[in-house]
Amino acid sequence: MKISNEELIKGIRSGNKRMLGKAITLVESRNAEHRLQAEDLLKRIMPYTGKSVRIGITGVPGAGKSTFIESFGKLLIQKGKKVAVLAIDPSSSLNKGSILGDKTRMEELTKEENAFIRPSPSSGFLGGIANTTFETMLICEAAGYDHILIETVGVGQSEVLVADISDVFLFLKIIGGGDELQGIKRGVMEMVDIIFINKVNPENKNKAKSTKQELLRALYFLHEKEKNWKVPVLLGSALQNEGIDLVNEKISEFIELKKQSGRFEEIRKHQAEKRFEYWVQHYIIQATTQENTMQNSLVNHKKNVSELRANPSSEAKLFVEKLLGKSIS
Repeated sequence: MKISNEELIKGIRSGNKRMLGKAITLVESRNAEHRLQAEDLLKRIMPYTGKSVRIGITGVPGAGKSTFIESFGKLLIQKGKKVAVLAIDPSSSLNKGSILGDKTRMEELTKEENAFIRPSPSSGFLGGIANTTFETMLICEAAGYDHILIETVGVGQSEVLVADISDVFLFLKIIGGGDELQGIKRGVMEMVDIIFINKVNPENKNKAKSTKQELLRALYFLHEKEKNWKVPVLLGSALQNEGIDLVNEKISEFIELKKQSGRFEEIRKHQAEKRFEYWVQHYIIQATTQENTMQNSLVNHKKNVSELRANPSSEAKLFVEKLLGKSIS
């Protein structure tokens, strides 16, 4: 039985997790009828959005992201906050199947009344986040969640994409996990707001301190992402609940700094505009596949590229000119 948007909005606003889940499923659907309903739903909930703290969490597999999120989420709930976790699982590139195991890895957090965990398949979407993560986040905000934690699969371009939809970008690192090069990679370091070295224990504490100094040296030579903010490198253990409170303090400091400078709203507006541009591209490509003439043209231009008869840039320009009916510079 189809659920109306009136029912969904009423359920979302009252904190009904079942209705919240159904609303997210609707937004994730690729069915044309569902998309229309989803667009109407999103438009109607917009007045209730924007009041959360959006925290992106990334790191290589094995960095302990799920354990950290469970410890951090429980801390926030103890402080009277409502926490939504958007855990993006890697999808198979062959059958689009997904492990969706984060609920089993966050058993304690799942039991909390003020926690909502939504595992979503990345469905092959570039960068390790789902293509509707931003819209899912808006629904959670409308449901009154104070903190939205976005866990990525931590591969490829996930760092760029999570930074594009979050207020705070937290990078989890471990010692001796083979990610030392990634830890000092310029691209990652330019985007991070806070670094947390996880899984620190008495046996590896000295090595952890050395890693911290190495990271601080690397950060010193980079241009400040936010004025008057020195990226902190924190040590701790999510499993032992060590250092988690300090992470929360630094997140609060960072958000307050951005709000005082006016950067918080400025960045939020820029992120929304980038989502607009993403959907413009998405719908243009979708429109081309719905008309036989343009679909055939798209196939032919792709073939010219794949068979090395032309370069991708030139063929893309020719196709867009054909689509728009005019030359572009």
